[in-house]
Amino acid sequence: MHLTLIRHTSVAVPPGVCYGQSDVPVSASFRDEAEIVSGKLQNRVFDVVYTSPLSRCTALARHCGYAEAETDHRLMEMNFGNWEMKNWDEIDDPRLPLWFDNWQTCPTTNGESFQQLMNRIGHFTNEIKKQYPDNTRVALFTHAGVIRVMGILCGLFAAEKAFDYRVSYGDVIEMSL
Repeated sequence: MHLTLIRHTSVAVPPGVCYGQSDVPVSASFRDEAEIVSGKLQNRVFDVVYTSPLSRCTALARHCGYAEAETDHRLMEMNFGNWEMKNWDEIDDPRLPLWFDNWQTCPTTNGESFQQLMNRIGHFTNEIKKQYPDNTRVALFTHAGVIRVMGILCGLFAAEKAFDYRVSYGDVIEMSL
């Protein structure tokens, strides 16, 4: 299966704020950034297009001509629970140091762990692999955490190296599953 992973454009959230699954607005530069992404996708043909239901992804999918993309909640960013919309430096939670020491398996307070995110994305990929033939071209409008998990599932790097893999706003990344 051929995957094209598209990360949403920048958001109107101050730097240093944890926003995971919060449905935050796109930045004022959305139109310009979305035009660049649209240009990157111009000559590509997809058999199926999915998007995270968060507006920063659905808006980009619509702008790029995929208003009918199928939304799937499993493509949402990691759930940071009580930490959502808080500045990382101001999170006063005794679980925060535990999570930083063991982010792969320690869930955030009332949120999820990276392993839970991997399980969620694994269920999604297993489902689409059963549903579509190997040569299917799939586009996913999604988030950096999901793209990192897909990199792990596609064998590009090990889980412990996930955050070494840089994913920028508006990136269009090819992988094979």
